[in-house]
Amino acid sequence: MANLIRVKDLHKTYEKDKIKTFAIRGVSFDVDRGEFVAIMGPSGSGKSTLMQMLGLLDQPTKGEYLLTDRNIENLSDDEMANLRNTKIGFIFQSFNLLSKTTVYENVELPLLYDHRKTNVKENKAKILKALKAVMLEHRVNHFSNQLSGGEKQRVAIARALVNDPELIFADEPTGNLDSKSGTQIMKILQNLNNDGKTIVLVTHETQTANHAKRILRVVDGKINSDQPVKTRIIARDGEKLK
Repeated sequence: MANLIRVKDLHKTYEKDKIKTFAIRGVSFDVDRGEFVAIMGPSGSGKSTLMQMLGLLDQPTKGEYLLTDRNIENLSDDEMANLRNTKIGFIFQSFNLLSKTTVYENVELPLLYDHRKTNVKENKAKILKALKAVMLEHRVNHFSNQLSGGEKQRVAIARALVNDPELIFADEPTGNLDSKSGTQIMKILQNLNNDGKTIVLVTHETQTANHAKRILRVVDGKINSDQPVKTRIIARDGEKLK
């Protein structure tokens, strides 16, 4: 199986007032196409910083990062923006929805920034397909502030899916949700992985991480362990996420 992500000796250092903070300290790993990987660690471990770099939202201080066999160091800002919009989908803990717009309009946003021009009919089909994947077709004309937390996160997932990305980053996607809604989100992510999407999940919770197939444990900016999940949790309706 071909690598989608290849990271070698990646570092991230922040400097303020001549004081250096070493957020990521020489991590190396691969993620194959079709994997479901959890990056797990306590607050301040560097896991979110790592995801920011993997998602092309930040750049490493040094080291090599290949995404779809392309070295990001050689990419222009426009090329990285294009990769983010066409190859990557993002799901965040805080949903990041526009409150005074409809579900349809929120999901449509990535299409408006896509250089691959499509017509209104094609865009509508993409939006409805993405909403169907998260079981929210019936909410298409509702405003986002009319939705529950779980529904908001499902809209965020639909928005991440609308451009049919190969890779999805989910940063603490159940962090603001009740147990039932959290289970629904993990079930959707597992279904997407079963359909061939590569999922990288960032979490500090062991039970959430165990929905993945492999766990990278990050401690003090370094990978402490890289192991397959021994007893994987398969999300089902009625379960609770603790």
